[in-house]
Amino acid sequence: MDVLSDILRVVRLKGALFLNAQFHEPWCVVAPSKAKPAPAFAPPDDHTVVCHLVVEGRCWVQLPGSEALALGAGDVLVLPRGDAHLIGSGLNHGPADARHAVSLKVPELALTRYGGEGAQTAIVCGWFSWERQIATPLMATLPRQFRSHIRQRHSGPWLESSIRYAAGEAASGRPGADAMAARLAELLFVEALRTHIESLPEQQTGWLAGLRDPQVGRSITLLHERPAHRWTVASLAQEVNVSRTVLAERFALLMDMPPMQYLTHWRLALAAHALRSGRLSLTRIAGQIGYESDAAFSRAFSRAYGMPPGAWRRKVDEAPQG
Repeated sequence: MDVLSDILRVVRLKGALFLNAQFHEPWCVVAPSKAKPAPAFAPPDDHTVVCHLVVEGRCWVQLPGSEALALGAGDVLVLPRGDAHLIGSGLNHGPADARHAVSLKVPELALTRYGGEGAQTAIVCGWFSWERQIATPLMATLPRQFRSHIRQRHSGPWLESSIRYAAGEAASGRPGADAMAARLAELLFVEALRTHIESLPEQQTGWLAGLRDPQVGRSITLLHERPAHRWTVASLAQEVNVSRTVLAERFALLMDMPPMQYLTHWRLALAAHALRSGRLSLTRIAGQIGYESDAAFSRAFSRAYGMPPGAWRRKVDEAPQG
């Protein structure tokens, strides 16, 4: 079981490339918070994530209240909450609004040039969404920004060249180009996320750190593999080959919740995904995630999502889809 892929499946990750630009010194633009290049790309309540891939040159990026961060060729900067930020060859230049300075379009992706006559920086940007309505631990554990050096990974050169190719294809309008660009954009985000997980310090806590821990990571995998199983801390510890006390303490330390609470959260996320994605009956969904009665399922779902599952399904069905 690939737990990260399981999470991304449930939250319905979607991506697109929205900017292929050559910036020339001096240049500086301000990207507004959660700026969406294509309003129809995803429902307005989804999480918004932005990635900047520097394929040539260097630049600086700064979020409000944070120190400026230097990016070089092969770096990916991920902004998990789509925060407003400055990006430029220098951050003291008078910034232009990114929406006016460059062409932000999906799926059309014409090469854009902006700035002066100095050294060039080439950047390809991706925009991603996943459903805010489905509660998972991933978003809560991500920082406001993180940088990944994908060029140092085995897949880095291939991914970079593929994204540059996809950006050119998107501009050409050839059949299938949009789908190609979308899949590569999603792959860029996942690869940056994997790099971030591997670079976390030993003392890090949170869901991503838990995935990397041998005991806790194996426990999470088992809970995802068999969410309807009648797990107890004791039975889970037996599967992981540690004592009940050791697993409970280690899990709580890294995940900030006990194993059975995590299982409840995950079961209800699966239920929300099933309610959002299909027409299965509430009884069928309850059984698939380990609840023996509709009443028990409804009580647990209401505590987590603020309303019974049937009402929640009607609400999301009636919500604008972008």
